[in-house]
Amino acid sequence: MTTCDLLIIGAGPGGYRAAEYAARQGLQVVIAEQQEVGGTCLNRGCIPTKTYVHSATFAEAVERQQQVVQQLRSGVEGILSAPGITLLRGHASFLDAHTVSVSGDTVSAKSIIIATGSTAKLPPIADIDDPRVVTSTELLQMTRQPRRLCIIGAGVIGMEFASVFNRFGSEVTVIEALKECLPMLDSDIAKRLRKLMEKRGITFRMKTALQSLAQLDADTILVATGRQANTEGLNLQAAGITPDARGFIPVDDNYRVLPPHPSSLFPHPSSLLLPDIYAIGDVNGRQLLAHAAEMQAVRAVNHFLGRTDGIRFDIMPAAIFTDPEAACVGPTDDQLKASGADYRCRKAFWRANGKALAMNQTEGMLKLLSDASDRIVGCHAYGAHAADIVQEVSCLMCRDTTVDQLRDMVHIHPTLGEILKSATEVN
Repeated sequence: MTTCDLLIIGAGPGGYRAAEYAARQGLQVVIAEQQEVGGTCLNRGCIPTKTYVHSATFAEAVERQQQVVQQLRSGVEGILSAPGITLLRGHASFLDAHTVSVSGDTVSAKSIIIATGSTAKLPPIADIDDPRVVTSTELLQMTRQPRRLCIIGAGVIGMEFASVFNRFGSEVTVIEALKECLPMLDSDIAKRLRKLMEKRGITFRMKTALQSLAQLDADTILVATGRQANTEGLNLQAAGITPDARGFIPVDDNYRVLPPHPSSLFPHPSSLLLPDIYAIGDVNGRQLLAHAAEMQAVRAVNHFLGRTDGIRFDIMPAAIFTDPEAACVGPTDDQLKASGADYRCRKAFWRANGKALAMNQTEGMLKLLSDASDRIVGCHAYGAHAADIVQEVSCLMCRDTTVDQLRDMVHIHPTLGEILKSATEVN
């Protein structure tokens, strides 16, 4: 039997960040991974997708994806070879709340972090087993470009692939049950982005609920309708863990797993000596973002060590890497209006920015949202490098910055960052 301070199940962004951080604090760490290190994000998600975004042709994207992923995967393997970290290759399954079997090896730990991520969720359509159907994983593995690509779902994954394959020359159709794409984004900005993509030749069928795939005229059908927790084979019940109604592992604000009922979690008197169990990243369903998983890892390790931190999980920026890209942080204009909040929305446009004109990237709009005291509470934008601008706002929000204070901050000229500053000057 192997013993350690911390056992981590899953070597994705949350898992390897937890291992690296915990080892630097002097803990003995074992991390178990049954597939490639780096998780979905590195191997089958955000990194491969971004190589497609920044490639000129499909053939170039396929070749560059393999190179980029392998380079980054080697970097993660280097992290997990550091002193204090033991990487076990194999499937992990709970034996009890403090013991896990990893492909026959038994590991006992003071604390356990579940970081197994998520997998694509297929909708309840009768003929979903149609051979044309793929998830983002299979689409990224294809070596032949689809001539006609139909995408079910206009969320982040669907919109990014729609933008990419349209640029590659595929005929792209997007089908969405909701009235607008990208529901986490301000509806005005989402609509402007969708209209721009329509002008480029992408067909959108909004407010459309599919009953069958037989009616779709496409070579390939990408299902991008959400994610589900990857907990298969973990034997969670042996540790007293019960997923919620959505299939995710419920956690508190320190990402410690919540019991299904206080009296039924651990039936034995020895339960008082059992370790803390945490669940971070997609598997808890809170914020399905790689950077969220990384920060949840830090919070979980800090809690195990009895430390506090100032991480603001209520301020979580996100980006959509379409062309142009979009990004957001905080509530939308619509949400603030519906809540009856006393707030203000200021707008700025890429077409009025010198750097955007010089780049020939004039399509874009930004909304800067502030509360009754003019404290910045949100920002939604689309346009070239929108993610970089929203990231700046996210940092300002973490320090409760007001619009007046932002107005007094110097921004380099000429930069796209001046778009944000120009929003503060709106009367």
